[in-house]
Amino acid sequence: MLDIKYIRDNPERVQQNAINKGYGDLSVQELLALDTDKRDLQTQVDELREKRNTVAAQMKGNKPTQDLVDQGKQIKIQLAERERYLRATDEKFVELLKQFPNMALDSVPVGQSEEESVVAKTVGEPPKFDFKSLSHAELAEQRGWLDVDRAVKIAGSRFVYVKGDLARLEFALWQFAIDTLTDQEKIREIIAGAGLDKAISDKPFTFVLPPAVAKTAVFEATGRLNKLEQTYKIEDEDLWLNASAEHTLSPMYMDEILDEQDLPIRLLGYTTAFRREAGTYGKDTEGMFRLHQFNKLEMESFTDAKSSFNEHLFMVAIQEYLTAALGLPYRVLEKCTFDIGRPNAKGVDIEVWLPSQNQYRETHTADYITDFQARAMKTRVRLADGQLELAHTNDATAYSERPLIGIIENFQNQDGTVTVPEVLRKYLGGKKVL
Repeated sequence: MLDIKYIRDNPERVQQNAINKGYGDLSVQELLALDTDKRDLQTQVDELREKRNTVAAQMKGNKPTQDLVDQGKQIKIQLAERERYLRATDEKFVELLKQFPNMALDSVPVGQSEEESVVAKTVGEPPKFDFKSLSHAELAEQRGWLDVDRAVKIAGSRFVYVKGDLARLEFALWQFAIDTLTDQEKIREIIAGAGLDKAISDKPFTFVLPPAVAKTAVFEATGRLNKLEQTYKIEDEDLWLNASAEHTLSPMYMDEILDEQDLPIRLLGYTTAFRREAGTYGKDTEGMFRLHQFNKLEMESFTDAKSSFNEHLFMVAIQEYLTAALGLPYRVLEKCTFDIGRPNAKGVDIEVWLPSQNQYRETHTADYITDFQARAMKTRVRLADGQLELAHTNDATAYSERPLIGIIENFQNQDGTVTVPEVLRKYLGGKKVL
């Protein structure tokens, strides 16, 4: 949530930012009008409360006059009315304020579609096959690794049974990432490779299994509740299924004050995630590319304001390390304003080459969120000098199931087998080929 003081001081910038992010229907003037009404009503309520207290003091210990009694009744009626108006205005104000997106950094490319995001760099070469290559869905179904038909029978479209070697490969992926990100020496290696030696802590991540559901108020505080396109609600419960692990990691310290000496707090969370994925079709719904249920390993960190941007760069470096370790060809994308999302000040995607689609597709996202979530979550940091400031949050994908698609398609062999990336072999009993 944005700071209303910032909006008052920068109404034109906030309005343009909303337009740049695809929220052009929001009106800063409407918000500021509600803000003015709310402050005026608060003043009236405060004045009436002061008058009520004065009259009460005059009546105390003495037999009140009829005029004093009548005055007290009139103040009570007026106060109840003003308080009712104040509550209604405040509710409208807060509801509108929550809809305004975080301010994008000046470095973020301005664009009105995801096609206007900018490729920062490309690493590796797409494979060239001397045989007819298959899509991950075709190959995995042939090998008995995916069972779509039975999943549709049981749960409907966009669910799958993942079986055999593919299921084992997925767990190898998780274990490799967990081992890497909980190892301080590996963290130091990644920091050094990114040139962040003097800018970032070498503290490793703590592995967490978070809840897969969150209450409405909690989910809204994160700025991630997308009711129509993304999020499933549990009927007759004030609970929503998470669409990614960071959705329940980011509010973990809601309404708490963190000590500066404990920062950064770095969490690595694994959970099954659920998304409605409304409006997607075609190749995006084949195999396991875009499912209603999937597994993810997510990074979440809490820092102070001065180190949060370098933390974002660090998380992108981790994503590159994890992708390069698999040997997959990939590119780094600086997301444009339209594509970074409402809570983000900046966003980066890692996209892996998929031969079946003849294009790069997203496997990782890194979100730099500044204090946008912390303001609504009331997560603060007590600095060494005793001052309090809002915490800053970052989140980023460690692995989803999509790198498995990249492995199958890029490392497939003519006989239908798949070569296992070297870093994963020890988790598969030394197997080199599946």
